[in-house]
Amino acid sequence: MKTFGTVFAAVLHAFQDLTRGGVLVHLLWPPLASAGLWLVVATLYWADAHTALLGLLPAIPWSGWQWLGDLAAGFLLVATISALIYVTTLLLVGTMSLPLMMAVVSGRDYPDLGRHGENAFWGSLGNTLAAGAIFTVGWLLTLPLLLIPGVVLVLPLAWTAWLNQRAFRFDALAEHATARERERLFERERSSFALGGLVTAFAAAVPLVNLVAPGFAALVFVHLALGALRRLRQEEGVSL
Repeated sequence: MKTFGTVFAAVLHAFQDLTRGGVLVHLLWPPLASAGLWLVVATLYWADAHTALLGLLPAIPWSGWQWLGDLAAGFLLVATISALIYVTTLLLVGTMSLPLMMAVVSGRDYPDLGRHGENAFWGSLGNTLAAGAIFTVGWLLTLPLLLIPGVVLVLPLAWTAWLNQRAFRFDALAEHATARERERLFERERSSFALGGLVTAFAAAVPLVNLVAPGFAALVFVHLALGALRRLRQEEGVSL
């Protein structure tokens, strides 16, 4: 129950952050930029990608049913483009938007926390690139499973939940926590981070809301991570 309460409080704080000046704009521009980029790519290469993907799918032997293959290939392409938009947005949020939002949020809610992180930008970039690469490869390998009835309701949610917690738990701590503190919190707050990833993954599945889902997920993890860091330092009796 404590885990649920912690995550619920972080979600409420993240909603409150949306009303703060200078936060909402940093949630909006990354998905718009990512969507614009991948829609241009899709427009240029849709026919070639559709033909290539159709060639990888099993042939349908029944005359007059070939349209099912076209439909399946189109569906998988849309799913792939959606995933690429999300992971590109997450990369932009983690490396560019989050540090700017962090200045607003941490300055107001966590002014007592000292910033002891080192190489925050490069560490965040490396972590997000690694998480995004694993997500993209895993997504492509499991893409055919989406054609199985019911899997489309579970697989994207699972991958998005994993990506959110894997990327944003590090990004949220990069500026404030030492390497030792990060490792301790990754272990100690594993259930909270996992639940936070799942809750924010649900947001990514809601139309229109999914436009700001990566940025909203980042804010949720800022409150989860910095709140946990504050508690850890208080318990250890070290200067915040």
